[in-house]
Amino acid sequence: MGFTCEFLPCAHLKTLILTYKSVSQHAANTTYHPVWKYLMPEPIAYLKGEFVPASQCVLPVYDLGIVLGAAVTDFVRTFHQQAYRIEDHVQRFYQSCKYARIQPPVSMQETIDISEKLIAENSRLAPDDELGLVYYLTAGENLLYAGAAGMPDNPTPSYIQHTFPLRFQLWKKIFLEGVHCMTPSPRHWPPQCLSAKIKNRNRLHMWIGQQEIHQFDPEAMALYLDLDGNITETGGSNFVIYREGCVVSPRRKNILWGVSLEVLTELLADMNVPFVEEDIQAWDVVNADEAWVPSTPWCLGPVVRFNGEPIGAGKPGPMWRKILDRWSERVDKDIYHEMTKPES
Repeated sequence: MGFTCEFLPCAHLKTLILTYKSVSQHAANTTYHPVWKYLMPEPIAYLKGEFVPASQCVLPVYDLGIVLGAAVTDFVRTFHQQAYRIEDHVQRFYQSCKYARIQPPVSMQETIDISEKLIAENSRLAPDDELGLVYYLTAGENLLYAGAAGMPDNPTPSYIQHTFPLRFQLWKKIFLEGVHCMTPSPRHWPPQCLSAKIKNRNRLHMWIGQQEIHQFDPEAMALYLDLDGNITETGGSNFVIYREGCVVSPRRKNILWGVSLEVLTELLADMNVPFVEEDIQAWDVVNADEAWVPSTPWCLGPVVRFNGEPIGAGKPGPMWRKILDRWSERVDKDIYHEMTKPES
């Protein structure tokens, strides 16, 4: 069942789309007919060894990533539609996979090759956009039973890569007004239970914490304490403070050491600004000169309040902007303008 189309009059577009959808519902092969890309082009994704239309990049409900949360992930963004620090992200991804005992089906170089193909292909659909690229690897499908009581001996991991356009308007207020960080009651998992160094999708405690603080401030960002009351990280970024000319980060045993945090250390070294790792408590945060959240999408965001108390002057600080400008020079792009420009 199928058809070809050399020329598509606009008057027949709606009819052809409806006809195609009707035909495709009965087709045994779910691969898009070649004409579809001329009607409604969509990005491609990578799913279990194949490049597929993004709308077909799905996992069954009995995949162990869904049933047990047995899944590892990572995220990279582009600058000028080129993946930034992709080797660092992929290396961390593979280290997380090894810790989780989930073996990727392809090599690190093959993973990078897949990523570059996705970015090249999908950038054509959004030539003015930067892209985010997600790596996602689960322990595989469990066809025996949708739980842990019945497990296959050697499930085949489900490996996914997909992209999406970065919508910087989502983070515009971070740059213009700054972030309000709040500490919810759920604590960050201790390294005795699960290493914070693994980037995974077991984040129910972070979901609960975020919902909790949103009852008080719908725009606040949850910042998690460990069992001893030390600052760790947010659900999607690291956290550092700037005081007396020195940048202080929580100790790495309690956090996922982010690629953006690593870039920050490099920029600080170039600027001759000391960087240290220490235990940080709430007292240190409210008495800091500035505080920042390094993260892949926005690079470095300013934190201006902590549990309702202003940090420093209570607005994005001069040291933050100085570092951000250095970051912009490194990637040859005005990051502040990228985040704050009017929506087109």
